[in-house]
Amino acid sequence: MAEEVEEVDEIVDHAISQKRNVKDILVEMKDTSELMVDLAYSALFTNSKDIAEEVQELEQKMDDLRYEIETLLLLAARTPEEAADLSGIMHVAVAAENIADSAEEIADVVLRGVGDHPIYKTMLGEAEEQVVRTKVSSRSELVGKTLGEFRVSTKTGCYIRAIRRGTQWIYNPGKDTKIMEGDILIASGSESSVDVLKELSK
Repeated sequence: MAEEVEEVDEIVDHAISQKRNVKDILVEMKDTSELMVDLAYSALFTNSKDIAEEVQELEQKMDDLRYEIETLLLLAARTPEEAADLSGIMHVAVAAENIADSAEEIADVVLRGVGDHPIYKTMLGEAEEQVVRTKVSSRSELVGKTLGEFRVSTKTGCYIRAIRRGTQWIYNPGKDTKIMEGDILIASGSESSVDVLKELSK
């Protein structure tokens, strides 16, 4: 119980320090759940355990976001009427987390090794588009350059879906997004395209 209280305190402190509002958290939950669904299906069709593991990590993030929004809503409700009004927002947050939970269940199929069975491969066939998770090393020529400056999409044929930087995520990065050492790039493209991106990341 003491650990749970401490965890809630940390979430409240984080929310206050970041000056985040409910809208910011809902947008992040939407972006996260959408990415999870895309990654889960990609993991399923390509039988990629790396991508499936990424889905699992994002599910933990969704849990943290739900705790954060619950805390803010509880702090905001000063009357029963306000609590009733805010319950609708909570329902949206719960729905987003349910989507994330479903995505994790899809990814779990891959992690349990079901995709290794020949029948599974025959039923799903080969996926035309690949999804790759690749880490940018200190030696990579991508380090310190923006996506636009390096023209990543043009040179590789890959679309960078998201970037994980430590515990932070950058969704749908734009041309001005700078790539840093240690970034985890989540990208989609043909098999040859993702191979090019992997080489550039080394």
